[in-house]
Amino acid sequence: MTRFFRRASSAIVSAATLLILLSICDSAEATVSSSYDFIIVGGGTAGLAVASRIAQGLPRKSVLVLEAGPDAPDENKINIPGMKGSTLGTVYDWNFTTVVQPNAGGRKLNQNRGKVLGGSSALNLMSYDRSSAYEYDVWGYLGNPGWSWNSMIAAMKKAETFFPSSNYGTTGVGSTGPIQTLINRFVPAHQSFWIPVMQALGIQNNLESLGGNPLGVMFQPSNIRNSDYKRSYAAHNPGYPSIAGSNLHIVTSARVKKVNFVQRRGNLVATSVTMEDNTIISTSGEIILSAGSFQSPGLLELSGIGNSTLLTANGITPVLDLPGVGENLQDHIRIQSSYQLLDSYTSFDVLRFNATYAADQLALWNANQVSMYDYTGSGYAFMNWAQVTNDTKLQALATKAAAHPLTSSPAEALRNSVLLDYLHNPSKNVPQLEVVFSDGYTGVKGYPAVGNPLRGAEYFSLIAAIQHPFSIGSVHINGSALATPPIINPNYFAQEYDLEAVITAAKYLRKIANTAPLKQAWSVEYEPGLDVVGNGTDATTEAQWKAYALANTLTIYHPVGTCAMLPKSKRGVVDSSLTVYGTSNLRVVDASIIPVLVSAHIQSTVYGIAERAAKMIIDDWN
Repeated sequence: MTRFFRRASSAIVSAATLLILLSICDSAEATVSSSYDFIIVGGGTAGLAVASRIAQGLPRKSVLVLEAGPDAPDENKINIPGMKGSTLGTVYDWNFTTVVQPNAGGRKLNQNRGKVLGGSSALNLMSYDRSSAYEYDVWGYLGNPGWSWNSMIAAMKKAETFFPSSNYGTTGVGSTGPIQTLINRFVPAHQSFWIPVMQALGIQNNLESLGGNPLGVMFQPSNIRNSDYKRSYAAHNPGYPSIAGSNLHIVTSARVKKVNFVQRRGNLVATSVTMEDNTIISTSGEIILSAGSFQSPGLLELSGIGNSTLLTANGITPVLDLPGVGENLQDHIRIQSSYQLLDSYTSFDVLRFNATYAADQLALWNANQVSMYDYTGSGYAFMNWAQVTNDTKLQALATKAAAHPLTSSPAEALRNSVLLDYLHNPSKNVPQLEVVFSDGYTGVKGYPAVGNPLRGAEYFSLIAAIQHPFSIGSVHINGSALATPPIINPNYFAQEYDLEAVITAAKYLRKIANTAPLKQAWSVEYEPGLDVVGNGTDATTEAQWKAYALANTLTIYHPVGTCAMLPKSKRGVVDSSLTVYGTSNLRVVDASIIPVLVSAHIQSTVYGIAERAAKMIIDDWN
């Protein structure tokens, strides 16, 4: 077992926590062996899950996790649910940005990814849900035997321990996993209007939205440890390492430069990884890339696997031509609106401007009493377009997008046919729109600054996320230097359908806010505001909606697809065992293998992918 050198922050450490701490060390302190049976590159959501399960299932095999970021078990901004989002843009974030997006107002958009043990599971906003059963079945239909709703739900449930709630039923949740989930105990008074207002708009309450049919309005789980209300994520509280034995070694602040290969019997065999300091660590078994949708394809390219023309142009000697690497990038996009609450309501914003109140709430959280710092925003609704609008324009634009793909890749054509299938078959229960009720201000305009007369006002926000945009992009290396950030181009709004979908969603948010009983809780629309987008239906107002969408649409940070699990002939990168085509012992296990973006926050899906991968690996080695 690798020795852990950092001093524990408490004199009393549980046995499970001690086991985790003893198995983690920083690269500057580590005594790393020269060879391991399994090397996992990336200690994030998927990496820690697959590594811990392998270590548990193959106790005589040595398992090494190499994580580029630090370990941060005592970081309040990670652990405290109400501080979610405060780690974005910090040392725990890779701080990536897109290239200029010409169809989204010429903006560069942030692409936050976790650079810390636990990866993005340490940074995300703690939404924990799943898509429709049919969407997971589609993975199998695309040429991936063994992948289906049945196999994925079993794997996703294995990851979690759900604590029962009167706001959720019993279907679709797990009871034995290392990630604890629950329905948040803190619900702001004005959020009590959420389910009734959506029901007034014809959306039915769904008490079992994780069970294969996510359509409806509901409270959904957050990944929070029940005993002390800390974030429960891949690394801690209790985290995946808690299930592993002493054969799991985790080294932080350790960045991998590339994977090394030899040719054997017509395939590439991964033999070792080269670290940033040129140290080489060998494997007698497998190497697993779990660096995420932006960096797993980059590691393949830096190792000589990818589009040969692109590799040569970047100074990399190709060892395997695999043109699907880095392509097929898909992401959810979102638009938001916010409303100034009446004085009789207190929102999460009070923590921004009232230091005394914030300190009192923090003291309550530290004492494990109900506190505003518990809050994670657990009000959700998932809908198809027919539930949102009678306009058939979106259907026509979807058909147009499918007929005019952005690339010549068969992966895009295949994906487009799937998206049309989703649109044309409402009986499959595939959502097209998600709306999140979020207490406090969230948006682009910004909370009123000091000196602004609105400083001290309190808000709620509605966030709409388009579940199946037609635009598709790519991510690739920018030269041969490891330190150079990747070129991320999601191609936001490259398809007209996506822009119209956001405009439709933004209009719907205003409709929700102006429907009883929610309309009784607020006085003024703060964002966009009637001065920015009027209340009419004329051409001027339509132009205002379009301008607002172009300037205010953001990502919701769910990039997938860049090492797609598809047949090689369809520009796939990995097969159904998640093995990279043309290699015998290199796998990719993270969100990058998802062939078609799912209508859900991807955290639970990524855990499920890791659980399935671990079982396949254990079975192979047994």
